[in-house]
Amino acid sequence: MRDDDIRSSCFASLDVLCAKHGPELPYKGALDQGFAFRGRRIPFLNYQKGIYRAAAQKGPAALSLVTSFKSPYDDQETPEGFVYAYRAGDIDQPDNRALRAAFQLQVPIIYFVGTPPGWYRPEWPVFLTGDDPIARAVTLTPGRMVGPYDEREPVLPDNPIERRYAVRETRARLHQTRFRARVLPAYANQCAICRLKETRLLDAAHIVGDLEETGLPVVSNGLNLLLEDEDGPMLDLLKKAHATAIQIPRSKALRPDRGLRAERFAAFRSAA
Repeated sequence: MRDDDIRSSCFASLDVLCAKHGPELPYKGALDQGFAFRGRRIPFLNYQKGIYRAAAQKGPAALSLVTSFKSPYDDQETPEGFVYAYRAGDIDQPDNRALRAAFQLQVPIIYFVGTPPGWYRPEWPVFLTGDDPIARAVTLTPGRMVGPYDEREPVLPDNPIERRYAVRETRARLHQTRFRARVLPAYANQCAICRLKETRLLDAAHIVGDLEETGLPVVSNGLNLLLEDEDGPMLDLLKKAHATAIQIPRSKALRPDRGLRAERFAAFRSAA
């Protein structure tokens, strides 16, 4: 029993929520409402524990997994996906059985990654492609939705190159999401240049790119800036802020690192 009907309803509801709120969803006012299925409201997740199987499910496999912003577990990354730890305790406890059943049945699940407290970025469909009882962990590999919009189906790519590409794409999204969650509050949720306070239009920019050895996802390597807008009102805001001092975090430890700024400027000059 795979509960494909429940999973399809869950995925469709997440499509609607992300269209309304963006790729990061608040728990209150969005995820806490659950989704409709045959006259019932079913929760998307259980934020108090990572592995969730809905009571309405007939099959044994988990519906979703959660990693909080300050998770007690270490979800490591590999070229094949994300390593997700069993719940502490007996390997045969209900949560771990639900997790391992998702691997055995190869059902698609949702991977909720905590960003700021109370917010989650859902990644779906995700498949469990490995189960290591000795290490007490499974491997999560992103899949994709295919087909017409109203009849989309979750699939796991057969091509290992395509799988690794999906992992790299997902990793980049999650890294940027968590980096943004650290940088925005440090800058009082406003643009460092024009002071605009509209979080949907803001993003965290690396001073030294994350592909460089020193490009760590820490606040001192970031600036809170408007998203790119080549010809529009946001560009006008930036023009008006020309020659004004940028806003920096109050905490000295969070301010742009002098050495990183020098490294970026040197790279800029050498490319000019």
